[in-house]
Amino acid sequence: MPQGIIKKKTDKGFGFITTEDGTDLFFHKSNVTGAGGYDSLREGQKVTYTEGRGPKGPRAENVRPI
Repeated sequence: MPQGIIKKKTDKGFGFITTEDGTDLFFHKSNVTGAGGYDSLREGQKVTYTEGRGPKGPRAENVRPI
């Protein structure tokens, strides 16, 4: 599974992960798994994810804190 770092997290329920190759990938709170869900994530935290496709392009799915 690819790894990344939470770059930004908003009050509106979405954020961005900086991937291992340095690009930013969108994620939505509905795609966060694990204890605590979206509210447990913080900027700078390492996560794993799978890459999927959303209506506006690539997005992170199955986002889980490491």
